[in-house]
Amino acid sequence: MKRARAVAAGPGRVRIIAGRLRGSKLAVPDLPGLRPTPDRVRETLFNWLAPTIEGARCLDLFAGTGALGIEALSRGAAQATFVERDPRLAAALRDNLARLGQAGGSVECVDAAAFLRGSATPFDLVFLDPPFADARWTDAATALEAGGWLKPGALIYVEAPADAAPALPPAWTPHREGRAGGVRYALYRRGGAIR
Repeated sequence: MKRARAVAAGPGRVRIIAGRLRGSKLAVPDLPGLRPTPDRVRETLFNWLAPTIEGARCLDLFAGTGALGIEALSRGAAQATFVERDPRLAAALRDNLARLGQAGGSVECVDAAAFLRGSATPFDLVFLDPPFADARWTDAATALEAGGWLKPGALIYVEAPADAAPALPPAWTPHREGRAGGVRYALYRRGGAIR
């Protein structure tokens, strides 16, 4: 669940940047501190992912608005699982997926830690962007790695405050990174070849 920045597309809306759903607006509940990943950061991230997104199975672990996972579906991902503990955000996500005709998207209204204790199905791509105040990067990364949630060569996107240094599994090697204001965003590759 992402928290704390204004949405560039206007109050209560996030815009899909490219792909089949380009220009679509996602309705976003008016919740204090909701922080969708900014358009500019999403555009950079998905440029990095362009060679690998087609047909990918994605996990948007702290989904919030779902902008990352829906952008992935728009650009050709086969499937996206959205994990969101807030029932209002989970309901908005389901509504957005239905309105946009995204049958490849499914929403789990559960805390990320509880979800990761479940039965694992490996993903090609994981978006790891927890609420900054919760500082859950290390615990979630450890559970993803140890629980069998990542395919060999999987890509993991991590968004965190620029001054944070989450401890990530040694099998995750930096692939690309950038900064936008007080946010550091990075793409890691899990040991093994990119598919």
